[in-house]
Amino acid sequence: MKLKETILQKITDSKEVVGVIGLGYVGLPLAVSFASEGVQVIGFEKSEAKASKVNAAENYISDVKDNDLTRVVEGGKLVATTNFSKLNSCDAILICVPTPLDIFKKPDMSFIEDSCNSIARHMKKGTFVCLESTTYPTTTENVILPILEEQSGLKHGDDFWLAFSPERVDPGNKQFVTRNTPKVLGALTDDGLEIGKAIYAKAIDSIHTVSSPRVAEMVKILENTYRLVNISLINELTLLCGKMDINIWEVIDAAATKPYGFQAFYPSPGIGGHCIPLDPFYLEHIAKKFGFDLSMIHTAGHINNMMAHRMTIKITSALNRHQKAINGSKILFLGVAYKPNIDDSRESPALKIMDEVEKKGGEVLYHDPFVPKTTTDEGRIYQSSEYSAKSLGEVDCVVISTNHEVFEADFIERNSKLIVDLRNLIKNPSDKVYKL
Repeated sequence: MKLKETILQKITDSKEVVGVIGLGYVGLPLAVSFASEGVQVIGFEKSEAKASKVNAAENYISDVKDNDLTRVVEGGKLVATTNFSKLNSCDAILICVPTPLDIFKKPDMSFIEDSCNSIARHMKKGTFVCLESTTYPTTTENVILPILEEQSGLKHGDDFWLAFSPERVDPGNKQFVTRNTPKVLGALTDDGLEIGKAIYAKAIDSIHTVSSPRVAEMVKILENTYRLVNISLINELTLLCGKMDINIWEVIDAAATKPYGFQAFYPSPGIGGHCIPLDPFYLEHIAKKFGFDLSMIHTAGHINNMMAHRMTIKITSALNRHQKAINGSKILFLGVAYKPNIDDSRESPALKIMDEVEKKGGEVLYHDPFVPKTTTDEGRIYQSSEYSAKSLGEVDCVVISTNHEVFEADFIERNSKLIVDLRNLIKNPSDKVYKL
């Protein structure tokens, strides 16, 4: 029997083994989704601590339900390991590792390359390999394919298949999770596409196939560039409206009454998370190799990068109006997660503002019920402090930096001396409240 027919028969008989490299915000929910459908899943992790937690059914990803993790682990359908030689028992290998940017906003491909080196050393003939990590178009064919072929001695299309399927994780989203979020899939061959679609159909309801990995890679970049550009636009207009004494929230609500041609985006102290602030710069990187200048992405990124400084100025101005200097003032930030009701503080604008305030001599405190401890971009370590009427009243300024549902506008306004509201939590503010 040919390799293609063998793997397709395994999938039909539910005898396939799926390996997931990286058990973080993307990998663990995906692994649990497969295992919940009876697929045997091996999770690969360099972190012994993470692997041990998974095997003990100790959940560390909020988007994964505790009961779901317990069920698949106790049922033997999900096993985590740091032993990458076990990749040779996998029929499909899905790469879900981080793809950060370095300090020069250039892609750090080391996690992807390390994963491919491990796969090449251990994979067997007849393996389907798919990258889910966000990257720039052409990565699958120009970076991953050469590593796999040269180091494994296997030939793509004959001995294994390669594809790209961008992750679409939205932390905290209760409506769209791994199972019901449509999956985009692009492979280097028709056989790879057929196999990949059959594999993913076990864990995901809807698969949308495209003609190539580079199309699928561009899909992810487009989705997040769209958000970066539009959020940066509304943030810049917000700063202008502040100078003109125009309520930007009222403007947006009125514009949103138009039934066509407009989608509402809302102001923020900056864009956070694992995708939007980073992904468009992958495209900017590859565009330069083609002699193309993406000026709109560059401008949107510049606006976003300036927001922390602008917010620090707003805090400083609010203190000045109350005859206080930022130097020596005690400032409490409410929320360091990048969006409401989640525990993810990656690229959070709050952390950037905290660094700036600290450098200006402010004494920084924060409270976040979802993030008990955090480290800023510049390495400052903070523990979540008390949240009470007493703690609000003891500081010189309260900054609403994340609008968690547990933060009650009336309670904060009643007990604080001065408030800088960066999230429009307080709808009818008094004179001591300064809005974004």
